[in-house]
Amino acid sequence: MRSIGEMARDSGLSVSALRFYDRAGVLVPAWVDPVSGYRWYEPGQLEEARLLARLRRAGMPLADIRLVLAGWAGADPDLVRSLLEAHLRRLELGLSDARGEFSTLRALLDHRENPMTSLRTPTAAAATRVSAPPLELAAALDTVRFAAGSDPELPMLAGVLFDVEGDELRLVATDRYRMAVARARTAGHDGPRTQVIVPLPLADAMRALLTGGERVQLAVDGDRVTLEAGDRQAAGHVIGHEFPDYRRLINLPAGRRVPIDTAAFRAALENGPVRASEAAEPDGASRDLSVLRVAEDGTVVVCDDGDDDQGGVGVDRTFLLHALAAGARDELILELGAPTAPLVIRRPDDEGSFSLLMPVRLEN
Repeated sequence: MRSIGEMARDSGLSVSALRFYDRAGVLVPAWVDPVSGYRWYEPGQLEEARLLARLRRAGMPLADIRLVLAGWAGADPDLVRSLLEAHLRRLELGLSDARGEFSTLRALLDHRENPMTSLRTPTAAAATRVSAPPLELAAALDTVRFAAGSDPELPMLAGVLFDVEGDELRLVATDRYRMAVARARTAGHDGPRTQVIVPLPLADAMRALLTGGERVQLAVDGDRVTLEAGDRQAAGHVIGHEFPDYRRLINLPAGRRVPIDTAAFRAALENGPVRASEAAEPDGASRDLSVLRVAEDGTVVVCDDGDDDQGGVGVDRTFLLHALAAGARDELILELGAPTAPLVIRRPDDEGSFSLLMPVRLEN
């Protein structure tokens, strides 16, 4: 037989939890010493204890757990399956409700921080029509496309923000770990600022039309956006969510700017040392990190494993390589600040187009 300590070690339940489940009549020990009160369990009860631990981690109420354990012991898989499915439906409904409440709370918080902004969604935009040079707009889309998100939990990031203000169209994409901003000149807009999130498939369809020729026309009418290029067009509905206020990141304190030869720096990254990060993607997969610092001669170097990390900035190497490609220049400018500050990749000839990568904390 197993002692309560052995049962706790092998089942994932604590000793105090096993005592509680005994008193609750959920998992009763096979024998209790009448003198010491010490609990002992039969080997077959280990499977029940492990099942109990899983059900509790899933948040199942004790009343349902009793029924599941009874069905498990009585070889009634239909009962067990129906109880599990019912609990999963409750969790999904609760999660849906929680998402709705958190979405409202975020909007209220944004409004509280900046009372001048309304709580409307981008789909309430007034009718807007502007023209833009096709190749300039194509370059702007190419600059930001790599940074768009794909997390189904964050639908507002699965697109490109089109921000029209005055004679400028600013495109923005982010997945929270990186952000890219680009701009294109426009004409014909003299109304209020207009912001819409264009879904990635529609943004890609728009990009396919931008092959040169006359200026293209971009029209926003309510929740619908259209790009016209001659007799061709790409149109569809915008994403009806609020996009993060990217301007807060644009106005961060400036770091130290260092010009780089893009090809040489790319080769240094691809051939240089990398480190693994445990706190990586949402799915738990590790990422390859490059650690950068500014040397005494003013150049940016990729640190070796044995180098002192003092002042070094850890960054996802793949993200950085993508940002270099999106920069589309033989020479770029890296802007490095504190190890906790974002790394910025800028174009020497265009301050309005850049990529920003969030730093990754280096393990001590």
